[in-house]
Amino acid sequence: MRYVDEFRAPDTVAGLAKAIRQAATQPWSIMEVCGGQTHAIMRFGLDQLLPENMTLLHGPGCPVCVTPAAVLDNAVEIARKPGVVFCTFADMLPVPASAGTLEEARAGGADVRPVYSPLDAVRIAQQEPRKEVIFFAVGFETTAPANALAVRIAVDQGLRNFSLLVAQVLVPPALEALMAEPDHRIDAFLAAGHVCTVMGTAAYRPISAAHRVPIIATGFEPADILAGILAAVRQLESGQACVENVYSRAVAAGGNASAQELVAQMFVAVDREWRGLGRIPSSGLALRPEFKAFDAEHRFGPSSAYQDAGSQCIAGLVLQGKAKPDQCPAFGKECTPEHPLGVTMVSSEGACAAYHLYRKGEGAAQ
Repeated sequence: MRYVDEFRAPDTVAGLAKAIRQAATQPWSIMEVCGGQTHAIMRFGLDQLLPENMTLLHGPGCPVCVTPAAVLDNAVEIARKPGVVFCTFADMLPVPASAGTLEEARAGGADVRPVYSPLDAVRIAQQEPRKEVIFFAVGFETTAPANALAVRIAVDQGLRNFSLLVAQVLVPPALEALMAEPDHRIDAFLAAGHVCTVMGTAAYRPISAAHRVPIIATGFEPADILAGILAAVRQLESGQACVENVYSRAVAAGGNASAQELVAQMFVAVDREWRGLGRIPSSGLALRPEFKAFDAEHRFGPSSAYQDAGSQCIAGLVLQGKAKPDQCPAFGKECTPEHPLGVTMVSSEGACAAYHLYRKGEGAAQ
């Protein structure tokens, strides 16, 4: 099935943009949570279709971007150890930390392998029993089921040479932390549809109710995003605040029960450090104590390398929605995708990367 053309149709997009302009009588600030949505907004120039009194804020919706430098340093340290095969999604390779990057470790001789799935890492562990095979488990709720399945298979098969370096984070606690900031400018959220596909929408309801903030589950195509913005504006204009799903072709209210059950079997919620946001209670996942033998940090210990060198980078403010990438004095000058000062410039879903790709020079790409 193809669900692309109809959600990029110019007439549909124009109609939704017109409806938003007609509905918005007050200035509103709406945060899209997902970096994929940020890139779609920049690519298709959706923000330029909105009324002047409306602002789109870019949130901490890139799991690569919010992974703290200390975790990245640990990844690099482990990858450089003899006898280790370090498996990761390719978007983690160029991410900078004080110990360098995984890409640099690979160039220096470390056995760092880009993979498409944690199950690829399980197969490598099966094929190379004398190597320690680690998978870098980075992501939101979307990637957690596959990572849980990888450990489940390793447990069932008695693989003693497979482990996860876990950096899983959870979206709802991050939204709670953003709303708790006294100087936040967030009137509504666009919740990431792929996260909601797994977890459903129930976890957002207490946040919406407590902070009187609309939270709209939506997708990644132009019509999806504009439909989400329109739903948020209509709620704001009418004084409502609830969780609404405009991505029903993919999201059910209860999410994916099988995936949730698997994650609950293998992981437990823990406090987690977020780059740019600090430590957020119960905002991450860690392997349950009975599976600690499959925890790479338990096997190898935490990193000792991290040093905060400081820079002009304002990635933390960008991740909190308090600044736009092009407000950074280093943007496009000292900081480029080839020479990034911060992770939001080098990540494929980073807001700074989106601005540099689509807004530097002529403006939005067509």
